[in-house]
Amino acid sequence: MNAATRAERPGEHAAPSLWMNRWSRPVGRFLDHALYATDVVGADTVPVTGPVIFAANHISALDGPVLVGAAPRFMNVLVKREMFTGFLGTVLHYSGQLPVNRAGDRRALQTAKAVLEAGRCVGILPEGTRGGGDVAAISGGVAWLALATGAPVVPVAVLGTRRTGERVGHIPRLRRRFTVHFGAPVPITTDAGLTGRARMEAATETIRVALASHVSAAVAASGVALPAD
Repeated sequence: MNAATRAERPGEHAAPSLWMNRWSRPVGRFLDHALYATDVVGADTVPVTGPVIFAANHISALDGPVLVGAAPRFMNVLVKREMFTGFLGTVLHYSGQLPVNRAGDRRALQTAKAVLEAGRCVGILPEGTRGGGDVAAISGGVAWLALATGAPVVPVAVLGTRRTGERVGHIPRLRRRFTVHFGAPVPITTDAGLTGRARMEAATETIRVALASHVSAAVAASGVALPAD
C-alpha cells in the first residue's frame, strides 16, 4: 500500500450534514409518543449549546431510536456497522448515524470527534451490545471522545424497551411505557500526570460508574425494571 493509498481523503472524517438530523428526530419522536408511551425525565439538565456526549445503557434494538426521539438536541448515534445493510442501512445512513466496528474503529471515532468539535452531539451505547443494561462494563470509545474534545458526558437511562423473558431482538407491543431519564452532565477530567493508557482507564471507569449509578437511580424513581435475564 503506497502513501497515497494510506492517506486519509479530504473530508473523510467530516461530520454528517445537519439536514440528516432534522428529519430523523421527528421520526424518533413519532416512535416515542405515537407508537409507544415514553416518559422523558431530566431533559432540562442537558446543555443547550456546545458539544455533548449522550451515553445510554443498552437493552434493546429500539434504544437508539428512542434516545434520538427523546433528546432535546439533535444527535448522531454510533451504530454497529452490521446494521447498515438493506433498507435499514439506507435509513441509518441518511439519518446521519455513524457505523462503527465494535472491535475497534478509529475512523468512526474520528467522525464522532468532528461532530463534537462542530459543537454538536453524539449518542453512544457504550456497553457495546444489548444485554441487561446495568452497565457492568463499557468500551473505551466514549472516554476517548470525552478526553479528546472536552465534551461533557450526559448519562441516559433507557428503560422498558425490553423486559425479562424477551429476546434482545424483540419488538415490544405498541403503546408500551418506556422511560428515558437524562442525568446531569459529567465533565471528564483526569490527572495530567498519568500515562495515556491510565488516563483512558480512569476516564472509562468514571463514565461507567456515573452511568451505572444513574441507571440504578432511574429504575428506582420510575419503577421500570431492567430485564433480569
